Formats: sequence, C-alpha cells, structure tokens
Amino acid sequence: MFDLSSKAAIVTGGAAGLGRAYALTLAEAGASVVVADVDASVADEVVGEIEAAGGRAVAASVDVSQRRDTEKMAQTCLDSFGRVDVLVTNAGVSEPAMIHKMTEEQWDKVISVNQKGVFHSIQAVLPAMREQGSGRIINVASASGLIGDIGQINYAASKGAVVAMTKAAARELARYNITVNALSPVARTEMTRTVFEDPKFKDTYLSFIPLGYFGEPEEIAPAVVFLASDEAAYVTGVIFRVDGGRAIGI
Repeated sequence: MFDLSSKAAIVTGGAAGLGRAYALTLAEAGASVVVADVDASVADEVVGEIEAAGGRAVAASVDVSQRRDTEKMAQTCLDSFGRVDVLVTNAGVSEPAMIHKMTEEQWDKVISVNQKGVFHSIQAVLPAMREQGSGRIINVASASGLIGDIGQINYAASKGAVVAMTKAAARELARYNITVNALSPVARTEMTRTVFEDPKFKDTYLSFIPLGYFGEPEEIAPAVVFLASDEAAYVTGVIFRVDGGRAIGI
C-alpha cells in the first residue's frame, strides 16, 4: 500500500461515483482529503465516511466552472491541512445528443465544467504547489477523448482537451517538481448508467472492452493513489488507461 499520510489532496466531483471512490481510497492511504462538489450535502456524507474510518477530511461546495469557487477550494485545503499536495480534477458532466440535435447550451455546459473547470482547478492550486516545490495533478480524461463516441461530441471534445492540457501542463510544471498525469477510466457509475443498463447500448459497448465487463469505481481508484504517491515521482505527461482495454492502441 502506498503511504500518503503526509499529503493533502483535493478531489473535485468527490461526492459520488468515481470521485467518491478516489476520495475514500486516498484517505485509506493516509491522505487528508478535501471532498469538493456542487452537492455539499453528499460531500458531507463522504467526509463522514472518511472520518468514521479514522481519516481526516473536509467538504467544500464547489462549482469548478467558477474560478472563485476553485480558489476557495484551494484555500480550504490550505486552511484545513496546511498544504496542497494532490489535485484530482474529477468533476464532470455529460449532455449527450447527436450532432444535429445538440444545443449550444449542451455544448457550453460540458465544455465549461469538463474543460474550463480543469483549468480553473489547476490554476487554483498552483501557488501552493509552486511554493512547496512539489505536487501531483491527476486529471480525469476518458476513452471518449481518445477515440470519440457517437452522441458525445461535446464530451469527447472536453476530454480530448483534458488530454492535451495534461501534456502541456506536464511540460510546463516539471520545473517546479509538479507532475501532471491523466487517468482514463471506464467504470459503472450514474453517469454511465444508460450505457451499462440499456440493452441497446450495453452489448455494443461491452464488445469494445477486451476484458468484457464494466469496471467498478473501487477498481479504478488505486491508480489515483499510485499517481499521487512518491513512487510515481518520475511519471508525468502520461495518459493512464484503466479501462479494461477499451482504448488499446491509442
């Protein structure tokens, strides 16, 4: 088990699904965790789970599309734990529609949260990480951003941007001993419920996954712990796929 007992982490979108799994697993590894989410009440529940297991955590009400919210989020981590070592930019939304039916509002919402929200979050933690001379930024990408998906042009565009931003930030921030990597998961969550429950989509999508099943959030989360750890100090600019083989060859 990787030891994160000296580290303070922020997980955006940390109240449910993959974000919840990331927050709980980071805490299990010893990290102090800011559970940041637009749904503050559910974030409080995750904090309760962490504290009940003997960990340290605080909740933060955050809309990552709003710069002021992400700045407050970073300050909450500093005020609560004295430092910011790990940022997991997990917050994301999906507004699926075929291209000819997609509205400008659907496009803007997804880009604002999934792309701009990552930028805001990274900017917010940089002053602390640069002053410390270290940091781990873990962006959450998607197979959609690597290979595209029908009815998801906005989501694919946002996650493709996350991949590009990860590589650019990794080059730029290496001088400060800040690593930047992206996790590309496939998991069974509320956001992907239609894909794994609707017979129209399930069999087709499963045929794209060589391992033949949808991962559970708990199977994805250990990868975040590794990327957050000292053992990953020489890993940066990587798109770390935990997807059952969904995007093999990319």
